[in-house]
Amino acid sequence: MPDVVLVFEVHQPYRLARNVYHRLVERALKGELTLRDIEEAVFDQPLNKLVMERASSKCYIPATRIILENLQKYRSSDRRFKVSYSVSGVFLEQASRWAPEVVDLFRRVAETGLAEFISQTYYHSMVAFLGVPEYRELVEQVSEHRKVIEELTGLKPVTVENTEFSYNNDIAAVFARLGYKVVLTEGVERVLGWRSPNYVYKAYGSEIKVLTRNYRLSDDVGFRFSDRNWDQYPLTADKYSAWLSATPGDVLLIALDYETFGEHHWPESGIHEFLRWLPGEVLKYSNLSFSTPGEVVDKYPARDTIDVPPWSTISWADERDLSAWLGNTMQQASMKALYDLYYYVDAVGDPGLKRLWKLLTISDHLYYQATKFGSIGEVHAYFSPYKNAGDAYALFMEAIGVLSTLVAEAIARDPRGFIARFKTPPEKAFYFYSPASGYTGLRASSLGEFLELLRRIPDDVFLYHAGRGDFSSWIRNVFMLEDLATAVAEAERKHPGEARKAVEAAVKSLLEG
Repeated sequence: MPDVVLVFEVHQPYRLARNVYHRLVERALKGELTLRDIEEAVFDQPLNKLVMERASSKCYIPATRIILENLQKYRSSDRRFKVSYSVSGVFLEQASRWAPEVVDLFRRVAETGLAEFISQTYYHSMVAFLGVPEYRELVEQVSEHRKVIEELTGLKPVTVENTEFSYNNDIAAVFARLGYKVVLTEGVERVLGWRSPNYVYKAYGSEIKVLTRNYRLSDDVGFRFSDRNWDQYPLTADKYSAWLSATPGDVLLIALDYETFGEHHWPESGIHEFLRWLPGEVLKYSNLSFSTPGEVVDKYPARDTIDVPPWSTISWADERDLSAWLGNTMQQASMKALYDLYYYVDAVGDPGLKRLWKLLTISDHLYYQATKFGSIGEVHAYFSPYKNAGDAYALFMEAIGVLSTLVAEAIARDPRGFIARFKTPPEKAFYFYSPASGYTGLRASSLGEFLELLRRIPDDVFLYHAGRGDFSSWIRNVFMLEDLATAVAEAERKHPGEARKAVEAAVKSLLEG
């Protein structure tokens, strides 16, 4: 007697604008613009407004009204209609600004007590794969999202998904530590093997439960509903309900982009009528009922363990891996730029700069840079507002350039505050080498550590690096402190007997004032 778990993914990105760098940065550095002004210019808000208003009129408002009507219609019956939503934080921002009725409808859906709202990353981002130690940014964005969902619904989410159902054992363990009881992901054959997606599983290495999407039944609606060449066209609510009833298992996780209902399949296709009649048709079958993710993991035991090592991460896109976002060199360079900036933005400590950085982590920026062919490439092109992947990459790197300039200026305004907070990632630490024996085992990840080690290293190690200009180069390239780098470069050129004290004095002067 399977439980139907109907999950809607609701997200809209902030799309990037063109030619912002030269128009903005000079004025911003003169203090003529606030960070909010810059954010408004970096992102194409007229386009974002247009998309939100269009999608709201065609999808979000009519579809949510239909859902709300059905929740109320079957509320007093023995077997109720239930639904779940995963709504990104950046979607809620845009809806609040340009389509407030959508947010009100979601609030009314939550008030029925028959809907579960699911946690995800606030910015619908791929920060889980950024490489930041201990998944700090993933934890921060999920926590930020959980807070906004609690404010919207009055309830603390118990179910979580990583962006686009991307998943591995480490991510599951992070979510378990955050107190979630179930995580959603894709029912991928290379992971499930002979097993069915239609059961509750447990994550490898932690106790959190795992639900896997039945992608065939989901894609029948999401991708094939309007396909007149499909041998099952037209798909009606009674036909689809019969398929659900005939499917064995404990749980049928049907997860769909919410835009399926009016945006991807236009209202003229009959998609709204399908949604309207589906709950009643499902409930005609005595062996079917509706549940939420949080309910079914309490109702059914875990049948087995799902093992997804980090190097085999899965998702629900394209080839069910991460190639939709990290499959080519442009995407990888974009992610590296985000990673490199993370440590500087974090140390600067300006909430406006951190928000701008987070907005650039939205997964769609990477998705638009994909270079794929065939039907998968057509899907990427359908969603992208840009001419091609190269155009998307150029706009993204221009936005990174704007943020980098603002960060450098913030460091110059308060170098001591920045230095007190900044620690380099391991690959940008200063590694001390001896010309005779190689790496000494000493490394500095901050200027404080650097100063301490300067006082301890042997003369040959100091002279080796000073003679190459390594100290000043590291300070210039890693810390972006041009004045200090210049002072250290002058010290490096002094007589060997004076150089060490001069380098120490220059660094100490900045650290201690």
